[in-house]
Amino acid sequence: QVQLVESGGGLVQAGGSLRLTCAASGTIRSPGTMSWYRQAPGKERELVARVSSGGSTYYADSVKGRFTISRDNAKNTAYLQMNSMKPEDTAVYYCYAVAVAAGLAAMGPKPYWGQGTQVTVSS
Repeated sequence: QVQLVESGGGLVQAGGSLRLTCAASGTIRSPGTMSWYRQAPGKERELVARVSSGGSTYYADSVKGRFTISRDNAKNTAYLQMNSMKPEDTAVYYCYAVAVAAGLAAMGPKPYWGQGTQVTVSS
């Protein structure tokens, strides 16, 4: 079974930085596009950033210039470096990836979510 495990969340003051990590396991090869979403209380889950297997990136307007997504295909890991953080960045951050599970190649790529990690930015 594919697992996405996030880490690196926590409490930070406005203007500070955090680095989130998403480690994928149980895949037969490096996942396709890996993404970070976030969901604030009372709001819908929204896409923050994504990175393709080739390294192409996309960012939501709200985080452009402040957040950087990257990945290490050899480690099946994606990162989200968050700088100049704002209170409005407070949310649960989720990793999302499309991957082929080891031993289930015939099923093809499927979407998977991590369990989420809380990020809180104090003013």
